[in-house]
Amino acid sequence: MQYEERTRIATPEGVELELVLAGLASRFIAEVLDSLLILLLVGLLVAVAALAGGTAGLVIGTVALGGLLLIVVAYNVAFEVLAAGRTPGKRANGLRVVMERGEPVGLHASAVRNLVRLLEGPATFYVPAIVSILVTRRNQRLGDLAAATLVVREPAPPRRRRRRRGGTTPPPAPAGPHLRLGEWDVSAITQDDLATVRTFLARRDGFTPDARRGLARELAERMGAKIAGHPPGLSAEQLLEGIAAVKSARS
Repeated sequence: MQYEERTRIATPEGVELELVLAGLASRFIAEVLDSLLILLLVGLLVAVAALAGGTAGLVIGTVALGGLLLIVVAYNVAFEVLAAGRTPGKRANGLRVVMERGEPVGLHASAVRNLVRLLEGPATFYVPAIVSILVTRRNQRLGDLAAATLVVREPAPPRRRRRRRGGTTPPPAPAGPHLRLGEWDVSAITQDDLATVRTFLARRDGFTPDARRGLARELAERMGAKIAGHPPGLSAEQLLEGIAAVKSARS
């Protein structure tokens, strides 16, 4: 049995999600991998400086060595903001940075957590970060506390089941053109309901797969009880997409 620390968060859509928190060991491994990549990047800059020689080489070498801290911050911020909260080290360990309410991490929050990293990282032998992760309820280091972020573990993708000999595979859910949206009765869906659906659809790529599925399922159950005329067999997200499309077309 594997012990996992979990936390529950209430999303703006009014749904409670359960996330698996990243532990100290997995975060440390991710940090080591990212540090190695950063050192490789700096080494390449120094090598370019050595090959360039002269004034250009001196400038490049000075920037590479003197700007190491800036490179550390820029590396982490760039990947966290542009790669859905995942640096290469975090991706390799199945980790992701999210906001405390489950939203994707933004530029400001990422910058704050990584600037604080300079104070609790190598300069202090990671002691403040380790102590903070161990004593906080949500495994947050000081940078996470300052930026209101969490590091969570992404669930492993489900393993495909082998089809038994002679068995049949279930038919796929109907695709968009076959949904017959004109037959849907969404008159009971309020503007607040529609805003909730649209918010989820706009933010879904920033959730962990497990959180995304759970939130979609709960919203689909809530909204599905208010509509009629939709075909059976739709996935939760197809149902939500259909509701948004129908309401937009009839508004």
